[in-house]
Amino acid sequence: MTAAQRSTPREYLEALLIAALFLLFTNTFVIKTFFIPSGSMEETLLVGDHLFVNRFIFGPADNALEKMLLPLRSPRRGDIVIFRSPERPTVDLVKRLIGLPGDTIQLINKQLYVNGQKVAEAPYVEHKDSRTFPNRPYLSEQMRLRDNFGPVTVPEGRYFCMGDNRDFSYDSRFWGTVPADYLKGRAFVIYWSFGGGTSDGTWRGAGSKLKEIANTVIGFPAKTRWSRTFHLPK
Repeated sequence: MTAAQRSTPREYLEALLIAALFLLFTNTFVIKTFFIPSGSMEETLLVGDHLFVNRFIFGPADNALEKMLLPLRSPRRGDIVIFRSPERPTVDLVKRLIGLPGDTIQLINKQLYVNGQKVAEAPYVEHKDSRTFPNRPYLSEQMRLRDNFGPVTVPEGRYFCMGDNRDFSYDSRFWGTVPADYLKGRAFVIYWSFGGGTSDGTWRGAGSKLKEIANTVIGFPAKTRWSRTFHLPK
């Protein structure tokens, strides 16, 4: 075997390692994939939507040159953000960022107020339950905090997030604010939307996983929501 022949497998291995490192770096620091397992963001995001998440946008910039050259910025009200759950940090959640550090948040009969100003949420918020619950101690937490909440002030270094499917979202009204270092990025684009059932991320064994993959492959042509491909969620 010649030196050239011996080097070919090594070149392929090096190329694969470089590609793997590049993908790992990209998935960790720049673009990450995320899928929607629940309906808390309907109709903005549907169960089965698969997203690219911009992890780079909230990255730290150490000097003025970096801030000028790189597309970095601080989180803004209205951003659709992916973050680690304050209750279960191993689980990622997606919600809309409603309150910045120092903001005062209040809900009065489902209407959102930020710093005392009424917020027009009609383009994206859904209210699917016509009932309005008062904030009374005899009601369950899920009922009494859903429609009438606060006022509360968002602490420094934290954010207040809620789902667009406002009547059926478990969010900052119930588990509090999100630490800044829990933010993972901003929802960028839906690259695929599948209406044929989506895993909730729970491992139920190899057999269940294989069945899930088979159902996805079989249902891909008919159950893919083609109109949502490359849709930009807002």
